[in-house]
Amino acid sequence: MLTPEVRKMWGGRFEGSLSPEAQAYSFSLQHDVRLWKQELQASAAHARMMGITGMLSPHEANRIVDALLEIHAEIEEGEWLPLEEYEDIHTAIEARLYEKIGALAGKLHTGRSRNDLVATEVRMWLRERTTNLARALLELCQRLMQLAEQHTETLMPGLTHQQHAQPVTLGHHLMAHCWAFIRDLSRLAHAGDRMNLCPLGAGALAGTSFPIDRELLAAELGFAMPAPNSIDAVADRDFVAEYLFVCALLMVHLSRLAQELILWSTPEYGYVELSDEHTTGSSLMPQKKNPDIAELIRGRSALAIGNLTSILALLKGLPLAYNRDLQDDKPLLFATLDTVVPSIRLMSEMLEKAHWRVERMRAALRGDFSTATELADYLVRKGVPFREAHQIVGQIVRECIQRGITLEDLTVEMLQRHHGRFEADALEAIDPERAVCARSLLGGTAPEAVLKQIEQAKSWLGVIEHQLNELLNPN
Repeated sequence: MLTPEVRKMWGGRFEGSLSPEAQAYSFSLQHDVRLWKQELQASAAHARMMGITGMLSPHEANRIVDALLEIHAEIEEGEWLPLEEYEDIHTAIEARLYEKIGALAGKLHTGRSRNDLVATEVRMWLRERTTNLARALLELCQRLMQLAEQHTETLMPGLTHQQHAQPVTLGHHLMAHCWAFIRDLSRLAHAGDRMNLCPLGAGALAGTSFPIDRELLAAELGFAMPAPNSIDAVADRDFVAEYLFVCALLMVHLSRLAQELILWSTPEYGYVELSDEHTTGSSLMPQKKNPDIAELIRGRSALAIGNLTSILALLKGLPLAYNRDLQDDKPLLFATLDTVVPSIRLMSEMLEKAHWRVERMRAALRGDFSTATELADYLVRKGVPFREAHQIVGQIVRECIQRGITLEDLTVEMLQRHHGRFEADALEAIDPERAVCARSLLGGTAPEAVLKQIEQAKSWLGVIEHQLNELLNPN
C-alpha cells in the first residue's frame, strides 16, 4: 500500500493532512484522468530533454521513458488505471512510476511544476480534439453544399421577421447556414494557432535555473514555440475561453438550423419530413412524430453558452499567476466538446436522411405577395423613383387584400389604374421563378449564383483545411 506522502506531490511543510471533506472537494482526478496520455507524452519529452541537457544520465533518461511507455501500455490495455486515492493525474502517474523504478522517479519532476504541466497537457488534449471537431464540421459543410447543389431550383419563401419577404431557393437558404459553419471552422483554425505555444519549462511561474531546453520540448510536443512569458504561460486560459466561444457560437448556429427543421417539419409548414432515425413518438398520442434530436441540439446549445459564461466568470479578477480556481476549467471544456461533436454529426445525418417536400415549398409562395418588390423594381426600370414605386405597389397590395385577391390575380388594366407605366410584361415580374432567376448577382439566390457560391465555399474550405492540417500535423 502506498503511503500518503507518495499519493501527493507535496506535504513536507505540513504536519497534518486535509480533512476528508477538503480532500474530496479539491481532488480533480475524476476530470483530469482524461489527460493521462498527454501526461505521459509530456513527461517522456521532459525526460528525454533532461538526458540531452545532462540533467539526467542517458541511462536514467531511458529508464524513465521506458517506464512511462509501460504505463501507457498498461492503461491502454486496462491493466492499470489511475485510482481515486490520488488527487490528480500527475500524482497518479508519478506514484506508478515510483512503483516501477523507485527513487529515480523523483528526478523527473526537476525544474517543472504541475502548473506548467497541466497548461501544456490541456493544450495537447485540445489539439487532438480539434481534429475530430474540424472533421465533423467539414462533413457538415459538405453535406449542406451537396443539398444546396441539388436544390438550386427549389423555390421557397424567404422570410424576414418570420414573414414572407421574397422568393428564394432552398439551395440558397442552406448555403446561408453553410457559410456560418465555414466561419466557425475559420475561427477554430485561428484559435488553434493562438493556442499553439508550449508552457512546459515555465515551472510554477518564474521559470527554472536548470538548463531546460524549452525549444526542444516545444518542438517534440508539436508546438510552434515556447510560451514567451513564464507567468503568462501558467496563468493563461484564453485558449480555453476562445475554444468555448467557438463552440458556443457553433452551437448557436446549429440551434438556428435545428429550429428551422423543427418549424419546417410541422403540418403548418410541411417543407421537410425528418427520418425515423432522428425522431421519436409519444407515449400517449399514437400519431406523433417528434423532432427530438433537433430539439436536443437546440437545447444543448444552452450548455455550451453556459460553459462559456462560466469560464469567463472563472477567469474574471484572478491575479497572476496560477490559482486553484483554474482546476475547474477542464470540466467546462470537456463537457462542451462532448456535446458539440455529436451535435454536429447528428445534424449532418438528419440533413442527409430528411425528405424535402419541394412542391409544398413552391406552393407556399402562392398568394403571399412576396413578389411585390418585383413590381416596384419594374416601375423603377421604367423611370419611376423607387420611393414613388414603393408607395404605388403598397397601394396595389392593400387593394388586393381588401378585394380578397392576390398579385397573381391582377390584370394589366388593374395595374394601369395605379400607374400608366405598367404594361403587359409587368405580369411576368410577379412570377416567383423569374424573380429568383433575376437575382443572379454575386451572392444572389439565382441558381447560377448559388452554384458560384458553392464553388467559392469549396475554395474557402480548402484553405481552412490546409491551415488546420498545418496546425494539427506540425511534424
